[in-house]
Amino acid sequence: MTRLKLHRERHVIGRLGWLRAAVLGANDGVLSTSSLIIGVASAQGTAQAILIAGVSGMVAGAMSMAAGEYVSVSSQADSENADLARERQELHDDPAGERAELIAIYIDRGLDHRLAVEVATSLMKHDPLGAHARDELGLSTATTARPVQAALSSAAAFAVGAVVPVAIALLAPGRLLVAAVSIASLVFLAVLGAVGARVGGAPMGIAALRVTFWGAFAMAVTAGIGALFGTHL
Repeated sequence: MTRLKLHRERHVIGRLGWLRAAVLGANDGVLSTSSLIIGVASAQGTAQAILIAGVSGMVAGAMSMAAGEYVSVSSQADSENADLARERQELHDDPAGERAELIAIYIDRGLDHRLAVEVATSLMKHDPLGAHARDELGLSTATTARPVQAALSSAAAFAVGAVVPVAIALLAPGRLLVAAVSIASLVFLAVLGAVGARVGGAPMGIAALRVTFWGAFAMAVTAGIGALFGTHL
């Protein structure tokens, strides 16, 4: 008897949930914290004020990212659970109608009527809710919402990203602080954008250029605001 040899495939879809949250968190950690440090430094803030602003921004930002991701992804999870509950009730009330829905879905995807009936009948016997969740609602274990995972990964990623400008601000001489934080942060943003694109299967150059451009723009704006307020204080 011939046995089928299965090969393991690696797709990025299973990583999209935590990858999105991690990349977003790290980007925000670098950008918001470095911009905050540059703004305070441009306003002629003392070394102690700059460091306090950076650390406070890191802690507050990590907590904000965690809370925001948890609320956002929890809302998505609530919607998914509501759809599943509705589908479960429909399967209980009208199993024949739900089977007909599956048949129509499979015919639309290219199966002939006889095969669509066989597939729908088999899946309805094995796992009706799973079949409708996957083929009617588009839900799967790979893309399901995970609020706690998203919150923790966002907070951790933000903190890791924020450590870079805070460390540079702590080590760089006062006269070179703005330049050092800006350059180090932009380099880190570019690397982060390229890595995120690589893991997600997207072009690295475009991603790195995009995040670097907007990072430089944000830092320039906050530096201008800091210099303006510093002049008038």
